[in-house]
Amino acid sequence: MWELFQAGGPLMWPLLLCSIISLTVILERFLFWVRHHPEKDAYNADRLLTSVAQDSSYKPDTERIGVICRVLAAGLSCEKNSLDKAMEIVAMRSISKMRRGMTILDTIITVAPMLGIMGTVLGIISSFEMLGAAGVSDPRAVVSGIAEALVTTAAGLGISVLTVFPYNYFNSRIERTQDLIEMYASHLEITLHGHDTKSME
Repeated sequence: MWELFQAGGPLMWPLLLCSIISLTVILERFLFWVRHHPEKDAYNADRLLTSVAQDSSYKPDTERIGVICRVLAAGLSCEKNSLDKAMEIVAMRSISKMRRGMTILDTIITVAPMLGIMGTVLGIISSFEMLGAAGVSDPRAVVSGIAEALVTTAAGLGISVLTVFPYNYFNSRIERTQDLIEMYASHLEITLHGHDTKSME
């Protein structure tokens, strides 16, 4: 393995750094989503909306709720005319936490293959320089140099492929949570509007 790493040339070091950063971010994001369960939070949000429908003055326990219920709690804790803005602020703050590290993964998915191709191009240039200096007396040395240069491309593509799957998974979790937040926020507004309509009758 070490021989293969050395064969890739100096650009294997930034590729190694990319792989370490990618793995670190993936593990951190995985642990984040292990602690956050939007589906379980949606169940609690249903119970919260039911309680609000029965009593518009209901205030949830903000210490034991997930992101969806936290957004609803922000709406319930303010005046009705600023309810949507309060929920939007909390939702944006929560989604920002969910997106933490995603830009890094996106960058690595793009940069790693480019570094690999750059390493291969530099290796091929070096091989042709050897060919120009030594002639074609030993073409095996040139072929061997080109084969070694391709190591960086393989490494860059491998890092990109292994990063793109968790990146897409995390993105799907973020989009799912966003959809749930928007749905339950709309439900809360409708529920409170229903209370206002009844109080006016």
